[in-house]
Amino acid sequence: MSIKAYRPMTPAQRQKTTEDYDQITTRKPLKSLTRAKKQQAGKNNQGRITVRHRGGGVKRHYRILTYILPENTTFTVEEIEYDPNRSARIARVKDTNGAYYYVLADTHMEKGSTFKTGTEVEIEESNRMPLENIPVGTFVYAIELTPGRGAQMVRAAGAAAQLMAKEDGYATLKMPSGEVRKVLVTCMASIGTVSNLQHQNVKIGAAGRKRRKGIRPTVRGVVMNATDHPHGGGDGGRHGTGKAPRTPWGQLTLGYRTRHNKKTNKMIVRSRHEGKRK
Repeated sequence: MSIKAYRPMTPAQRQKTTEDYDQITTRKPLKSLTRAKKQQAGKNNQGRITVRHRGGGVKRHYRILTYILPENTTFTVEEIEYDPNRSARIARVKDTNGAYYYVLADTHMEKGSTFKTGTEVEIEESNRMPLENIPVGTFVYAIELTPGRGAQMVRAAGAAAQLMAKEDGYATLKMPSGEVRKVLVTCMASIGTVSNLQHQNVKIGAAGRKRRKGIRPTVRGVVMNATDHPHGGGDGGRHGTGKAPRTPWGQLTLGYRTRHNKKTNKMIVRSRHEGKRK
């Protein structure tokens, strides 16, 4: 796929780019695999705002993706579709029994192609199998973190992890973030790279385009009054980095690590933070 640029008919279109959607084969999702999605505006089940700057946006339906596919089965790709809820493309596939599923599409999938799942399948693009059956050096995606729980890692557009080694029942993976971690070799993974490689190169270009995504404007703390934000106040001059960045409520941010999961620290061989352990 490629990036489509616009003629500069307006100031916003001068920088605006979009995807060309050449991989998509249909614009009508399968009704039985979609659900209504209510806009929560960043609020939790108690009505409190837990994610700021959310609200509005166009209506969308949620596509039900399957991350645990039946094993020892052959699937045929019926359609490649756009999913407004994720950066990657999704594939509508049908198994030998006629059942339909939505799965993450990779760069190799196209209408009419097939792939297999199981322990004794060929080492080919899109096939899904345990990590112990995949050769070292292969790029994989949709990786299980716990056997049988379904794909939890490497699911974003253009993402892929490299299988570095297999030893003592664990597979060593180099993640897209640069982190090197271990998972059990019995975890399932798909061979290939997630579709929509150019997603990260798209320029929004217009404020209204962001609003249609359900993202509301963000005001910088340095332009607020001192009573409204820790960064606020002053004589209107340019403020430097005299103090650590903080949230409106005084908590450290931008680099303040929030991960405190000691149970899985031993699985991280090298952190994405300059080789330091989390």
